[in-house]
Amino acid sequence: MKLDEGLLKKYAQVMVHYALNDGKGINKGDTVFLVGQECTRDLFMAMAEEIYAAGGNLISNYQPNNLRSGSLARYLLLQGTDEQIGFFATPYWKGIVEATDHILFIVSEPDVHYLEDIPASKISRMNSARAPYMKMREQKEQAGKLSWSLCLYGTQSMADEAGLSLEEYWEQIIEACYLREEDPVGKWKAVQKEIETIKDKLDALEIDTLHIRGEDVDLAVKIGEHRKWLSGGGKNIPSFEIFTSPDWRGTNGTIRFNQPLYYSGKRISGVSLAFENGVVTAASASENEEALKEMIAQENADKVGEFSLTDRRHSRITRFMATTLFDENRGGEFGNTHIALGNAYKDTFTGDMATVKEEEWAAMGYNSCPKVHTDIISTSDRTVTAILRNGTERVIYRDGQFVLD
Repeated sequence: MKLDEGLLKKYAQVMVHYALNDGKGINKGDTVFLVGQECTRDLFMAMAEEIYAAGGNLISNYQPNNLRSGSLARYLLLQGTDEQIGFFATPYWKGIVEATDHILFIVSEPDVHYLEDIPASKISRMNSARAPYMKMREQKEQAGKLSWSLCLYGTQSMADEAGLSLEEYWEQIIEACYLREEDPVGKWKAVQKEIETIKDKLDALEIDTLHIRGEDVDLAVKIGEHRKWLSGGGKNIPSFEIFTSPDWRGTNGTIRFNQPLYYSGKRISGVSLAFENGVVTAASASENEEALKEMIAQENADKVGEFSLTDRRHSRITRFMATTLFDENRGGEFGNTHIALGNAYKDTFTGDMATVKEEEWAAMGYNSCPKVHTDIISTSDRTVTAILRNGTERVIYRDGQFVLD
C-alpha cells in the first residue's frame, strides 16, 4: 500500500512542527535523531525533508527490516555470545544523546512475530543492554534539553495481527492523527488544549488515592505528593491519555486486562496482576506467561510507574491495533485504563526535576527501572473514584470519560 503524498507530508508536519519540542515543534538549528526501518522509507524521507525545510539538522538511524527470514537482532540472539548480546557502545550512544535535541522514532513491525521462538531471557538481556542509553536520555530530558516522540507506520503484518486489512489499519492511523484535516498541526494544538483543561482540573483536586472498580478490577493506586497529571503534549502521536506517576508503594488489589501487550517480540494475553504494598505478588497470563514473568523479574519491574486514563470523546481510535502506541490511546465505548510496570515518568513532579537527587526520587515513591516501562491496557468499563487529601470522595471517571464539571 502506497500512502498518498499529501497525507505523508501532513504526517511529517505533525511530527516536526507539533510533536517534537513538547508540542511546540523544532527550532531552526535543532538536531533530530530520526529512527526507522526500511519499510518506513516514504514516511522517513518525508520527515527528513520536513526537518531540513524547518532549518533543522538530521542524524539518521535507518535500519534493515526485522524479519524472521532476515534480521540483525534475530541473528544476534540466535548466533551471538552472551557478551555480544549484552554489548553496549557507550561512546557512540553518549555522543548521540549529547548531539541530539529531539528523538523521533517511527514505530513499525514488518514481521510482528520475528522473535517469537527466541527465549525471553535472551531478549531481556539484549534489551537490558540499552539501559544506560535510556538513563542518558532521561537525564538530558530532566534538564529540559531533550524531547522525543513516536509515531506509527502500518504494515501488513501489523494489520494481520490486529485482524484488519492494511487499508483499515491505515484508516485508523489517518483518523487518529487528524491527517485529513486542512491544518492537522492546528487541530492537534486545539485538542491538546481541551485535554489540558481536564488535566488542570485533576491537579486542582489534590488527590491522595484512586480506587478503580469494575468487573475485572478492584485496585487502589496512591498518587502521592508533589505529583501532577500530564497529557501527551507531543510525546507520542496520537496521544489522548492523561497520566501520572504514582507512589508505587500505595498500589493494592487486583486487576485483569482485556487487551494483549507486546513485549520482546511476544504477544502476552489475558494478563492478571495482584499487588500488595506496591509490589506484584501474583502474575498470570493465558498466552506467553513466561515472557510476562521474565519482564516482571527485572529489577523494579514488579512496581507501577504510570497510571493513565483516556477519555473516549477525544480519541478516534476504535479498533485494536496490536501496538501499544495506539492501544493505550483507544477510545471506543469505554475509553481505556492502563498502568505501566517499570520506570516512572519524573516530569510528573511539580517542581524542578533537575534539582532532585536519586535518593529523593526514591523517597517520594517514584519507581526507577530504566530497563522496563511496559503499558498494560484494558478497555472494559471502569469507575474511578478519587479519595482526596481532605478525606472526601469523588467519582472522576465513568463510562469511558472524565466527569469533572
